[in-house]
Amino acid sequence: MVGPLSENTISGSGFFIGTKGCVYEGDSFLGSWRSFLPMGEWKFVTNHALVLAYLAKHPQMTARELSNSIGITERTVRKIIADLETEGYFEKEKEGRRVRYNVNPKLPFRHHTQKDKAIEKLLRALGWKGEK
Repeated sequence: MVGPLSENTISGSGFFIGTKGCVYEGDSFLGSWRSFLPMGEWKFVTNHALVLAYLAKHPQMTARELSNSIGITERTVRKIIADLETEGYFEKEKEGRRVRYNVNPKLPFRHHTQKDKAIEKLLRALGWKGEK
């Protein structure tokens, strides 16, 4: 039996937290308090993949625009752009005051289990229509 409902009662809900963080509704055990927390933030698509996909679709997008679109800092975007350029995933070309990013869709994925596949498949899955 669980101890008295005191400060552990969740106001007006009928739920309470018992010993060792167990959540109850009346006498019914519902689970650990941790099971009621939202799922941790993780994504299937990395920030590197998102930056590359955005640059493939919008070759003149600035780091600031990328930052605002993806939801990461401009500094992180610039680091990712440097990583991708170093590995040859695109070339930069100056057009007036702007830079155009020419993505090379034929390069393989970096992970050893996916090196036989071109990033073009990922780019297309993320909405890229192909080279213009």
